[in-house]
Amino acid sequence: MTHTPTNPDTPFTGPTPSDADRDAQAIADDVVARVLARAGTARAEGGTVHTEHDGEQLDLEERSALRRVAGLSTELEDVTEVEYRQLRLEKVVLVGLYSGGEAAAAEAEVSLRELAALAETAGSQVMDGLLQRRQKPDPGTYLGSGKAAELADVVAAVGADTVVADTELAPSQRRALEDIVKVKVVDRTALILDIFAQHAKSREGKAQVELAQLEYLLPRLRGWGESMSRQAGGQVGGQGAGMGSRGPGETKIELDRRRIRNRMAKLRREIAAMAPSRVTKRLERKRHAIPNVAIAGYTNAGKSSLLNALTDAGVLVENALFATLDPTVRRARTEDGRVYTLADTVGFVRHLPHQLVEAFRSTLEEVADAALLLHVVDASHPDPEGQIAAVREVLAEIPGVEDVPEVVVLNKADIADPAVVGRIQRRERRSVVVSAHTGEGIAELKALVADELPRPRVAIDVVVPYSRGDLVHRVHEAGEIDTEEHLADGTRLRGRVDEALAAELSRAAV
Repeated sequence: MTHTPTNPDTPFTGPTPSDADRDAQAIADDVVARVLARAGTARAEGGTVHTEHDGEQLDLEERSALRRVAGLSTELEDVTEVEYRQLRLEKVVLVGLYSGGEAAAAEAEVSLRELAALAETAGSQVMDGLLQRRQKPDPGTYLGSGKAAELADVVAAVGADTVVADTELAPSQRRALEDIVKVKVVDRTALILDIFAQHAKSREGKAQVELAQLEYLLPRLRGWGESMSRQAGGQVGGQGAGMGSRGPGETKIELDRRRIRNRMAKLRREIAAMAPSRVTKRLERKRHAIPNVAIAGYTNAGKSSLLNALTDAGVLVENALFATLDPTVRRARTEDGRVYTLADTVGFVRHLPHQLVEAFRSTLEEVADAALLLHVVDASHPDPEGQIAAVREVLAEIPGVEDVPEVVVLNKADIADPAVVGRIQRRERRSVVVSAHTGEGIAELKALVADELPRPRVAIDVVVPYSRGDLVHRVHEAGEIDTEEHLADGTRLRGRVDEALAAELSRAAV
């Protein structure tokens, strides 16, 4: 696919492209063609396949009803004020760079496929793409003036209204590129933030996403000429404004920045105020000695499907990126009766915006308090090792996660290449192969979780009065019972429990 228009009647006056340039263009065009063919994207044809463990999926129907309508714009009309860059994703052209060579082109293809999936998850239609070989981005327009002009031709030819760049653009790069292509330019970070804004449901999730959006927006506010300067000094309406008010005044863009900073401060206070509730729940689980197993992994790796397969939780499962944002905690039980909780966390992605990592830090800390981490990997993905590295890069920013035992769960084994699965197993010694869709390996995973969970160590032989049935219940949930007898004075229990429960049983014993 070659986008450069040619006219056979016009003599060519520019430099003749070299064989290397032609090869690079051919590689780039092949990559774009495969991406546009939708092979391997998260929004591939066929949709989402549910199992009996997924329940009625009522949330999915609600989300589908909120899909963007073609031709309907969410962009603000009043451009006399500051430009609030709310996305209008309808018909988009993707654009990316690669440094050269087949390995770099393969990496760029994986990233561009993911960008297409992100764009489609946000509700857009991918019309075309452009990939350029370049050692480093142009500081002015990201692509360089020649390629930017070619991009403008592609945009005009397909009738696109948005360009999505596979990177985080500097504010100056985005503005310069918009001036050339004449349509809105959105970068990867803004696209991910838009998806998060669509999918957040809980009060805390919405506050976290809004905070991340404002942090991204703040350095990107764009004024519109001299009308942005509102003078507040001197004589106003013939009345003296008083001492301290004279001067050039505060421009409109400065006023907007101040309002955004005030809003960010308020959101941080709200998120901090919500934290004690989660801390209280964690402490309650610890007090009752209920261990927590955290499920983490790349977006669309099948974390929610795995949670449903393990617990019949019925949480939302959708063949889309970032389908789950609000953490879900469900109870589960080992074969020998011990109770533990499973927490489904937000998915990660390459180059996850640092604003989101910071905003969701309180949610991600759930992983640091876990007794076990199930790192779910899509074994059918073209680059599963890259996904594992991206997840671990984010987890490394959370204090305490390095002390949590990790098991790599290779999901989607029913459609994965056995050679790829074997390759990852050789690299990841603590791994298990499963398919949340078919149920393959789920029994083995449950057994592995049971073996990894901490076991109670304090031996007990006590008679618990019948009035303290709550303690007997807790021993059944969190302890290991060898024998149980019902005597005249109460229930005699022999087994093992944790230290805190052993102390309570000793105090209550007959």
